Amino acid sequence: MARYYLGFDVGGSKTRARLIDAGGTVIGTGEAGPGNTRMGIDRVKQVLLEAGRHSITAAGISDSEIGEIAMGAGIAGLSREGARNALENEDFPYAATIFATDGMIANLGAHGGQDGAILIIGTGSSAHVLHEGKSFTIGGYGFPISDEGSGAALGLSAMRHALRALDGRTKPTPLSSAITARFSHETPRAIAWMDEARPADYASFAPLVMDFAEADDEIARSIVEDAARHIERFIETIFERGAPRCALAGGLAPRMEPWLKARTVARLVPAQGDPVDGALYLAGYRPQR
Repeated sequence: MARYYLGFDVGGSKTRARLIDAGGTVIGTGEAGPGNTRMGIDRVKQVLLEAGRHSITAAGISDSEIGEIAMGAGIAGLSREGARNALENEDFPYAATIFATDGMIANLGAHGGQDGAILIIGTGSSAHVLHEGKSFTIGGYGFPISDEGSGAALGLSAMRHALRALDGRTKPTPLSSAITARFSHETPRAIAWMDEARPADYASFAPLVMDFAEADDEIARSIVEDAARHIERFIETIFERGAPRCALAGGLAPRMEPWLKARTVARLVPAQGDPVDGALYLAGYRPQR
């Protein structure tokens, strides 16, 4: 058994790490930037080492003790062809390393390592199901073709509306004006931004969309209501495929839940833990009963 366990949640917006001792006491935490595999394996390794270093420094662990750490990491985009093998071929300073998708660790954390499902609604969206020895995902094929109901999808829809309002195809609303104000209401500047924008950049508009939807902006409401329909279909599919329970996770989940139908919300269970807890399970930690 390892002396320490280090869990990572490497997502499209940021990376979080948590270091615990064998008894489960948190002794250090760390953060770094985003690390989706679409950004490259070198980038993923960089954020893992950076967030891990912050955690180890906060815990006061010496260099000689790093070899007593078991590491588990959930990585956004790990299902991309070749990504897992590439990471497993990289060198890390720990006693053991194991990688899984971000959906897997979110699921493990939500249900204490037991069977269940998780629907992640953050920068992207995807579901992960563990049931009777089977592990599979639903959705999560990458932005913009997938990630329905996610922060990036909200931001993309808001940008479309904003550009149409600028050229006169739709009437401006407070939402479109707030979006285009970031580009001095100039279409060329908005296009230049889109040429370089990543999913996390689009997702940065999601809080604005939610704010205006809650303030009854017509277009913002339609964007959020469409996202809610996608999320409800995710949840229906999760149960159709045999999951005994389902929880929501991700930064956008708390704000989207009030937009879901009451009967949908009634089927959900609260998460027991977060994705980093799941990464610690992945690393081999088991609570002492």
